[in-house]
Amino acid sequence: MSVRHLATREEIDRAYDPMRGRDGEALIADWRSRSARSRERLRLIPDVAYGPTLAERMDVFPGSEPGGPVHLFLHGGYWRALSHDEFGFVADGLVAAGISVAVVNYALCPEVRFGEIVRQSRAAVAWMHRHGASLGVDPGRLSVSGHSAGGHLCAMLLATRWEEEYGLPRDLIRGALSISGLYDLAPFPRSWLQPKLRLTDRDVIDYSPVRQPCRSPARVKLVAGGEEPEAFAGQMAAQAAHLRGQGCAVDSALLPGDDHFSILDHYRPGGRFVDEIVAFHR
Repeated sequence: MSVRHLATREEIDRAYDPMRGRDGEALIADWRSRSARSRERLRLIPDVAYGPTLAERMDVFPGSEPGGPVHLFLHGGYWRALSHDEFGFVADGLVAAGISVAVVNYALCPEVRFGEIVRQSRAAVAWMHRHGASLGVDPGRLSVSGHSAGGHLCAMLLATRWEEEYGLPRDLIRGALSISGLYDLAPFPRSWLQPKLRLTDRDVIDYSPVRQPCRSPARVKLVAGGEEPEAFAGQMAAQAAHLRGQGCAVDSALLPGDDHFSILDHYRPGGRFVDEIVAFHR
């Protein structure tokens, strides 16, 4: 389904409601429980500050390989909910594979403007590139992934002018995995989310990855669940076409049997996402 074929707020809200048929409170409670166990079981450097505000923090789970690769995960929540506390469990499989993991927190709408969330995600990557060695990782071997709103943020990282705006290498990101991402923001000013997001017309242009050039040579993987609302597959297809039109190296896949939330189980040890992220660093 093309995002441009959704005419009414009711259609948009229905198309972008992945929680239908799920118990949201139970789901988030399970994530918190799994993440608490991960923080107890794995080595942890908690709440590493990557910026000046209280929201700019990341939990770092060191891998077993000193000076090994590092992976940054950006969480979902439609830019207005959740935190890094719910997503420590994504580190389990990657740490077991020898990769250090930083689970990134960021401020939420409406406490901050939408563009500030994009800025903070970029700041987290820049901080890790500059300071990762102090955590025992190789900042030259950095990859990123994100789920839902985090998938959108991953795509915006690839649109960043790293050399011009940060003085960092254009190729500082080796690979990016965007999961159930949202790449065209056009529907959301007409959705139930708008009172929180407060998106302007300018925001839709500046922060929709499908309207921005890809400025990174990173390998890109896009995935969505076959059991998600159809709009998520449409978003993925639009972004894949946008990237391929620029000659970018991108793979996209619809994963049968996965919904918007079960898809995160692929971060378990031996899971598909673990294998794909490990491959970024070969």
